[in-house]
Amino acid sequence: MSALTAHLDVPLDTGAPGVARRAVVAMLTGWGFRDPDWLDSASVVVSELVSNAVRHGGGCVELQLEAHDGRVVVAVADGSVAVPRRRDPDGAGGRGIALIEALAAGWSVQDYRGGKRVCVELSANDQTVNR
Repeated sequence: MSALTAHLDVPLDTGAPGVARRAVVAMLTGWGFRDPDWLDSASVVVSELVSNAVRHGGGCVELQLEAHDGRVVVAVADGSVAVPRRRDPDGAGGRGIALIEALAAGWSVQDYRGGKRVCVELSANDQTVNR
């Protein structure tokens, strides 16, 4: 499969995670990804990344989506340089990284335009792409 890419500027409000989830699922479905469980996992990752960017990131929030070579990369950039980290599992929040690690093949953080970009790789090898 050749590389497929999409870019979305995400609104800085409480509805942003839902907007991003719906947009990503629509793009992935349009690209031929059909497995509902896999799409649900992608949705959870997007929701977590965008929620954190809106809550903690500041500045503009950008979502990038790329699919190629049996993988999908979801990247969310924001204006903060603070790197996400695991929190106390007994705390009131902070389970996002553990959740992402459970659903993803891997994740990383990059410096990006004075802030950061969190990239999450989802394996799509088990996915039958119907084009």
